[in-house]
Amino acid sequence: MKEFFQIVLYKPLYNLLIVLVSFMPGHDMGLAIVGITILIRLILHPFSISAFRGQRAVQRMQPKLRELKAKYKDDQQGFAQASMELYKNNEVNPLASCLPLLLQLPILIALYWVLRAGLTSLDASLLYSFTAAHAPSQISSVGFGFLHLNQPSWLIAIAAGAAQFVQAKMMQTPPPVVDGEGSKDEAMLAAMNKQMLYVMPLLTIFIGWKLPAGLTMYWFLATLLTVLQQWYIFRALDKEEEEKNKKIANA
Repeated sequence: MKEFFQIVLYKPLYNLLIVLVSFMPGHDMGLAIVGITILIRLILHPFSISAFRGQRAVQRMQPKLRELKAKYKDDQQGFAQASMELYKNNEVNPLASCLPLLLQLPILIALYWVLRAGLTSLDASLLYSFTAAHAPSQISSVGFGFLHLNQPSWLIAIAAGAAQFVQAKMMQTPPPVVDGEGSKDEAMLAAMNKQMLYVMPLLTIFIGWKLPAGLTMYWFLATLLTVLQQWYIFRALDKEEEEKNKKIANA
C-alpha cells in the first residue's frame, strides 16, 4: 500500500512541485506552492462541485427536516423513515457531500508530505528524467524573497484560521425553530455547530502556529480558493433555483 501511494500520488506530486520550482523566477518555492495549490484545486474542482451541490441540497432540506422532527418528536424510527422518504422524493443524497471529500483526502495527505519534503532538500531518487533535467541544483526554503517557508509563521497561521472561519460561516444553517421536546436535539446540534464555527479556526491557528510556513501557506491558500469556489458555486445554484421557480410560477 505504501509503494502504491508513493507511485500513484506522492511521486507525481513531488515532481510537479519541483517542475514548478524550476520554472518560477529565482526558483521561488513560495510561488511554486501558490502554483501547485491552484493546480490541485483545479484538478479537484469537479469533486468540489459535487460536494457543494450536496451540501447546499442538505441545507435546503433543513426547514422540512425540522418540521418532521416536530411531527415525530417521540418516534425516532418514524422520523428516520420520514426523513429518508423526504430525501428520496427530493432526489437528495445526504452522503453526496461526503464522498467527494473522501476521494480528495489521499491527494491532500500526499501533498502534505510532498511539501514537507520539498521544503528541506531535493530528493533526486524521486525525480523523473524530465524533472531531473530541469531541476535546480538546490532548493531554497525562502519564498518571495523574505518568507522562511521551513519556519512557523504566526501571521500565516492567523490568516489560515480566518479563512477557515469564513468557510465554516458560509456553511452555517439557520437555527432551529422547533417547540416542545423535539427541539432539544436540534438545539444541542445548533449549539455544537456554533462551537465548531469557532473551534475549527482556533484549532487551525494552533496547528498552523507550529507547522512550517510553507505548509500553513498551502492550508491558507487552499481554504481561500475553496471559499471562492463555494461562493461561486452557491451563487450559480441560487440562480438555477430562481430560474426553476420562475418556470414553475409561469407554467
